[in-house]
Order: sequence, then C-alpha cells, then structure tokens
Amino acid sequence: MSEGDVKGPTMTEQKYLTADEVSERYRGEISVGTLRNWRAMRVGPGFVKIGKAVLYPVDALDTWDEKNLVTCRASRNALLTE
Repeated sequence: MSEGDVKGPTMTEQKYLTADEVSERYRGEISVGTLRNWRAMRVGPGFVKIGKAVLYPVDALDTWDEKNLVTCRASRNALLTE
C-alpha cells in the first residue's frame, strides 16, 4: 500500500468493550442479558466474536447511539423567548 492509502483502525488500535462494560456505559438500562438476546436476534449494536469472547467496538456503539438519537423540535415557549 502506498502512503496515500487510508486504512481503518486495526484490532489493536480500536477500543473494544465487553458486554458488562457496555451495560455500564448505558447506566444499566441495557442489561448483559438484553445484549445477549439482541446478538442472537442480530439487532442492537454491532459486535465482534472471537472464540467465546464477545466485544463491542466503541466506534460501533457511537454510530448506534447516533442512529438512535431522538431529535426534538423547539418548544413554542423557547421560540418566543429568543
């Protein structure tokens, strides 16, 4: 590859979280059991499975967060006070 080629982060460069850490990231609102069920149904955030280890790339979690972001329109009162 030439110097101009762009590659994504390698396994050692990218940050990964375990299911327990993902549950902590979402303050326990998503349990380890829910993550397990979602993996079986192929829904929820993307993951990597290496042997028995299940890891969630932080970049995939960030993307999943953005995809599930709910945007609200400004309330009438907020528009009147500007």
